[in-house]
Amino acid sequence: PAALPRAVNLSGTPFRVSSASCSRLHLLRPCPDPDLPNCFHCPWECQLIHNPARILPSCGSPKNRPDPEQGCQADVISYLDSLLLRFGFEIEWDEDPNDAYFPSCRRCQASGGVCGFDSSDPDNPFLCFRRESAISPPWIRRHSPNLVISAIFVVVTLVALIAVAALKFRSLKRKLADELSEDPTTLFLRRQRSASLLPPVFTYDDLELATGKFDSRRKIGDGGFGSVYRAQLSDGRVVAVKRLHRQSSDSAAVDTYFTKSFCNEILILSSIEHPHMVKLHGYCSDPRGLLLVYDYVPNGTLADHLHSQRRSTLDQTLTWQVRLEIAIQVATAIEYLHFSVKPPVVHRDITSSNIFVESDMRVKVGDFGLSRLMSGPGPAGSGPGVVVTGPQGTPGYLDPDYHNCFRLTEKSDVYSFGVVLMELITGKRAVDERRERREAALADLVVVRIQMGRLREVVDPGLVSGGEVVDGVGAVAELAFRCVAADKDDRPDMAEVAAELRRISGRSCASRHSCSDFDVAA
Repeated sequence: PAALPRAVNLSGTPFRVSSASCSRLHLLRPCPDPDLPNCFHCPWECQLIHNPARILPSCGSPKNRPDPEQGCQADVISYLDSLLLRFGFEIEWDEDPNDAYFPSCRRCQASGGVCGFDSSDPDNPFLCFRRESAISPPWIRRHSPNLVISAIFVVVTLVALIAVAALKFRSLKRKLADELSEDPTTLFLRRQRSASLLPPVFTYDDLELATGKFDSRRKIGDGGFGSVYRAQLSDGRVVAVKRLHRQSSDSAAVDTYFTKSFCNEILILSSIEHPHMVKLHGYCSDPRGLLLVYDYVPNGTLADHLHSQRRSTLDQTLTWQVRLEIAIQVATAIEYLHFSVKPPVVHRDITSSNIFVESDMRVKVGDFGLSRLMSGPGPAGSGPGVVVTGPQGTPGYLDPDYHNCFRLTEKSDVYSFGVVLMELITGKRAVDERRERREAALADLVVVRIQMGRLREVVDPGLVSGGEVVDGVGAVAELAFRCVAADKDDRPDMAEVAAELRRISGRSCASRHSCSDFDVAA
């Protein structure tokens, strides 16, 4: 969605905001202890959170302050975005007492006429069109038989139209009754996109059977949004089924959040296709659970290969050449989202846990539940391609500029990818509380070492040969350093990042005097 403007000022115009629209804004308020942006850098957003009616100055201040906790909004900015930019607001105006049209029109209507004007005259003078009286014997005597026939034709036509309208109304009523009985999530998806463009719908019973009633022994992943199970469909296909967590009835706001994430992932994944992104094969919206059906990627996640307890058994496969090609594949997938999809998509959760590894060590990016479409210009002074929204993502990967000012851009994905590059170089976790507090975040740890010229201290021992870091690691570290720059304007875009990684890979191939098929596949 488009970002919020500074304010909508109707002063100097004949219009004013309706009292109903003002009342809705006056009732809008943040929940106690709202999550505010950095008010020094983002004063306008802070003002809106405290007083949403500032966006329509003509509304003034409310006469009665509502209960601060009753019906409050956790994310006022996103609510204003939806309320104003999607549904708009109502305006009113008064008749001009100096305009002769209005009193003339009232007199015309009082005498049974219809108001109009002569469009053939440049001055458009007022005209009152007089209606004929209803059909009666005197009227019939005054006009020719042809007019009588015409009148009968009109009456018959009107009766036919009324009959057709009645049939349409009955059909619409039946359709509405069917929609009301249909799952609201599925109904929302079909209103957003044609059913032919959406992935297939599975029944809950079919997916429950395919996962062995969600047998814990088939669980291949678990996260904040849901658990992932290995499943075999009735046609023999092996897929991954993600079962989103459903909340209890007293957590309606959280439940709505998960449903929104569910719909968001379906709408985005059904509109994109890339060899290094997971494919969505279908979904199920059922009161018993929200389910998504993906490609089954059998070799775990990049985080498993870098950080799991079985890391020692994987060291031989996770060579520098493999790591570099993984980086290139992920970079090209994000570049596709930012430059080939219209409007662009920001993933918002690029992490090593959301990069899935095939049996041949090729990778696919997944988990699009937090993704956002970047449509419309940004707010005044923020530049194009900016969405103002509450920060969401994974600690350690979250862009600090987005976290502080609530301004989401494609450069937020660049920051997250820079952290993934640092994981590939160091083999360390993005956040590790066992490290010193100032170095708990991997970005802080690596940036300081690069600035001090001591990168070798944090490089994964598997990337050191003969006491020296293997060729290409330093160049990728410098690229990661640029990706996590504090100022988003100092970061490269993903097209530059992907191109630079290809250049580094090309130089690495040349230094080895050969390139494997895997080296050139990405």
